Amino acid sequence: MDAIAIHDLSKLSPARRAALLERTEADLSTYMRDVEPIIRAVREDGDAALIDCARRFDGVALTTLKVSAEAIGAAESELDPRLVDAIKLSVEQVRRFHEAQMPEELWLSEQTRGAMIGDRWTPIDSVACYVPRGKGFFPSSAIMTAVPAKVAGAGRVVIVTPPGPDGTADAATRFIASLIGIDEIYLCGGAQAVAAAAFGTQTVPRCAKIVGPGSPWLSAARQMLSSRIDPGSPAGPSELIVYADNTVPAELAALDLLVESEHGPDSSAFLVTADPDVARAVAAAIPGLWEKMGEYRAGFSRAVLGGDKGGIVLAPSIEAAFDFVNDYAAEHLAVLSTGAFDLLPLIRNAGEILLGPHSAIPIANFVLGPSHVLPTGGRAATASPLSVFDFLKRSSIAYISRAAYERLAPAARAFAHYEGFRAHENAVSEIRDDILSSAAIR
Repeated sequence: MDAIAIHDLSKLSPARRAALLERTEADLSTYMRDVEPIIRAVREDGDAALIDCARRFDGVALTTLKVSAEAIGAAESELDPRLVDAIKLSVEQVRRFHEAQMPEELWLSEQTRGAMIGDRWTPIDSVACYVPRGKGFFPSSAIMTAVPAKVAGAGRVVIVTPPGPDGTADAATRFIASLIGIDEIYLCGGAQAVAAAAFGTQTVPRCAKIVGPGSPWLSAARQMLSSRIDPGSPAGPSELIVYADNTVPAELAALDLLVESEHGPDSSAFLVTADPDVARAVAAAIPGLWEKMGEYRAGFSRAVLGGDKGGIVLAPSIEAAFDFVNDYAAEHLAVLSTGAFDLLPLIRNAGEILLGPHSAIPIANFVLGPSHVLPTGGRAATASPLSVFDFLKRSSIAYISRAAYERLAPAARAFAHYEGFRAHENAVSEIRDDILSSAAIR
């Protein structure tokens, strides 16, 4: 039988437990060395460097980097009608969710007498939405990034994606662009796409931000270029924790555990349980499900679940199980229990939390509504899923009346004096009073 790694928390040293929390891209230094010359080439040579990268990394001889309007317009005719319907459903669900998420554009409150204070939200000017390929086609990432960007009102929304063997973007990505009103798709992937969006080239526009999931090379480039472009929320290799108890069939837990483990050998996927019988039953169910996946994806899953970045974590108690869950801070957390809502208070850290046996991960990934671009690498402890807020920025708004000024200025002057800022102190002193009086401003 294929080996499933079993990690018994009661028998692990603190160092070994800590090792389970590590991700494949915890150290990006090697990737940074690889991407540095790519970034330099794109900065210096622009389009020529992108075309060279397409030849070297994608095996495609490009004559243009921009997908034509004709190719975008014709995409629907290239797709199975069932996929067309699925895309339309997903776009509508994601749009509705993010429209409901939009904050009030401006709020003001007289929280202190005589002064109005609050926030104003405005969209960012431009964003590049990255749609990966590599081990397959991932057009759903176009929906999960570009739809929230459009709902937020971002000024310019473009898609960057590696070219396929035919020298263009895949048909589903092109159809999504046409459906949501995007007419700019650029054929560049990986580190070179980040560099193109950060610096701009003769064809690819410079953007204020880049969002979307991708490889460690993409993550390394984002980190290196963070002073030139907002790198967006961290979204690296896929990771999943399935918590299961004996109120649901073990086969269901095994089924869900395989979902993220099939992405690639750099993924992470753990079943966490406090029940030894559940652990044994899930381990027994997995090999039969591998046989139904196809060898390509099953090979990835075997590598993940049989290694240090996956398998089954057996905890001595429910509390210990959720201590591990919170320390791990997974991208995806599925809680397979008929009492899932009762367990929710135990959860602090996860990108998304799917409660109950019907909350299947693929539904959340593709059509439910929230974006599937989620923080990875343990960053769910401090970061949030991609949303409209990634395409908005907030300005503090304040109006101070004369009465409030007269009441608050002495305190501000005291702070300025203590901190040694003379201009600050003067700005709330009799100098200001004299200027306002001479101008007859009350």
